[in-house]
Amino acid sequence: MANVTVIGAQWGDEGKGKVVDWLASRADLVVRFQGGHNAGHTLVVGNQTYKLSLLPSGLVRGKMGIIGNGVVIDPEALLAEIDRVISQGLKVSPETLRIAENAILILPLHGAIDRAREAARGDAKIGTTGRGIGPAYEDKVARRAIRVCDLAEPETLSFKLDELLLHHNTLLKGLGAPTFEKQALFDQLLAYAPRILPFVEPVWERLDEARRSGKRVLFEGAQAVMLDVDHGTYPFVTSSNTVAANASIGSGMAPSALGFVLGIAKAYCTRVGSGPFPSELHDDIGRLLGERGREFGTVTGRPRRCGWFDAAMVRQAIKVGGIQGIVMTKIDVLDGLPELKVCVGYRINGQEYNYLPAAMRAQAAAEPIYETIAGWSASTKGARSYAELPAEAVKYIRRVEELIEAPVTLLSTGPERDDTIMMRDPFEG
Repeated sequence: MANVTVIGAQWGDEGKGKVVDWLASRADLVVRFQGGHNAGHTLVVGNQTYKLSLLPSGLVRGKMGIIGNGVVIDPEALLAEIDRVISQGLKVSPETLRIAENAILILPLHGAIDRAREAARGDAKIGTTGRGIGPAYEDKVARRAIRVCDLAEPETLSFKLDELLLHHNTLLKGLGAPTFEKQALFDQLLAYAPRILPFVEPVWERLDEARRSGKRVLFEGAQAVMLDVDHGTYPFVTSSNTVAANASIGSGMAPSALGFVLGIAKAYCTRVGSGPFPSELHDDIGRLLGERGREFGTVTGRPRRCGWFDAAMVRQAIKVGGIQGIVMTKIDVLDGLPELKVCVGYRINGQEYNYLPAAMRAQAAAEPIYETIAGWSASTKGARSYAELPAEAVKYIRRVEELIEAPVTLLSTGPERDDTIMMRDPFEG
């Protein structure tokens, strides 16, 4: 049995949480490997809805969850999330959750910098969540970050705070924002230590043992390929690598351990925040997709921008993201539409492209080239097999497969766990 890596194939919010939850029933460990509490996964289990931002979705299935070194962790947000899901009946303890000792911490000053920069950008703002994820990653590569393991060493914590405050308070003053005092931050971090340190270990060692003993590992990505800091619609991206390759770096496992790579894509397309969106709809259909799909950000609550499925973009994400099969979600949202459109390429300043170029102005100028496909009147909601789908829905899926040059291996037909059709078992490789 192979391991499985799940990543987003659009701009995030594709339904990765439900897919990971569904797959986790047959995994032994579920690993988060990048991002922070700027991404959210919503899981509907019976009459209970779980909203997770940092905790691996496998915890809902009672599986061991691991927060890898590639994740940036806001300790206050983590502890609040743990308390919330425990109150909903989940078991979260050092027996069910482990945190990489070398993961980076997000401090209040990171959020302050994030929000002050966005305010200073004015109309050119990127659309960040303002939660400090980007500045925390900056500190990581600048080699001044505070890591989880530093909570066990007050002396280390003290001199690292000196360096951090020298840098960040200077920036905050320049942006006209309030600065931070060392003692308050120091005391706050030491107060977190007794609750967080029991979860901490070198998770790479546990993962290596899992590999040697033949346990199945499910890697859970956040955001999506088109928000990747290298391969996405830069600068309107997240601050980490979201492609499958980063599951290795962000967890401490070898690239050979990543297994089958599943990309998640909605049957239409959405985006939260600023940035190019060639197939975006500003009409009644766009509003209908948003209403039917309940398109609001799990973390921010912001309404998502909605549009037609962008096959050119997903094909690009498949190639750079290492995706071997697609999970198409929310096909039921398209029920009843007489005709559908799929973006098959772009027209930019009179020239046609079958991919989205890297240049910022070119991306902003991209106009969609559409192919029209017949819709269907019957419902797909809750279908558990292809035989239950309208013929036109099957034709839509088959045409999408041709355009993205990859198979649809799983189909989600509703929010419930078992509203899923499997054409190929990803754990079989």
